Amino acid sequence: MIKFYRHKVMLTNKWQRLIVAIFILLSAKVSAQTDNETLLLIPFEATYTAYKWDDDVGDVKIRLEPLSTSQYSLTYASEVSKFFLSDERFEHSIFHVADGTIVPETYYYKRTGTGPDKQLELTFINEPEKRIEVVGGDVLPWRGETDNQLYRLDLGHRLAHGETDISYDFINYRGEFKHYGIEVIGKETLSLPVGKIDAIKVKLIRNNNTRQTYAWFAPSLSYTLVRLQQFKDDSEQGDIQLSSYVTL
Repeated sequence: MIKFYRHKVMLTNKWQRLIVAIFILLSAKVSAQTDNETLLLIPFEATYTAYKWDDDVGDVKIRLEPLSTSQYSLTYASEVSKFFLSDERFEHSIFHVADGTIVPETYYYKRTGTGPDKQLELTFINEPEKRIEVVGGDVLPWRGETDNQLYRLDLGHRLAHGETDISYDFINYRGEFKHYGIEVIGKETLSLPVGKIDAIKVKLIRNNNTRQTYAWFAPSLSYTLVRLQQFKDDSEQGDIQLSSYVTL
């Protein structure tokens, strides 16, 4: 059973090609932004069932909660296992909202399970010069990139305003700079563990053509992510589907 804590000590997932590859889809710096748009964030907790080859292999939880008027906490936790393989992951972002923009402050990532454990901690600093400090590591230039998971919140906001020309620059859970585009495919009605939901389907555009990642966001749930599916060489690597959703 996954439990949430506000501190940076939780689980995360890594099943290569399953939830990490799948959730690498997380970032958030929009190429085109309208300053007078208000970014409305509704605190929530969403639970997902993770599938591999149609088998239930674990759970994922995402939780957004306010820390102050403009500061928020976003956590992602997953536990996945199949046969003798196991993977637990945890991501924690602290961020604030300024002029309709999500601005990262700190990011923490931890992975345990089969194979080597991994951990990353980043601090985004504005003054005296913009930079990203890797705890125990390098100091990197910060040119407006976000962290590995804030994409979900921003993308829902852009979809709600009918935007279709969207792209993201971010630093991923390995500490690497990445750029992805988003293609809005259209509307679909999904049959998920939580029930039938109307959603907007998008595709992640990346340089690696061997992988295809699709995501669905539900207008009725404040454009929250309700499904994420990834393929490699036309073979499904993983699929997470919403099983419960509550506002906080």
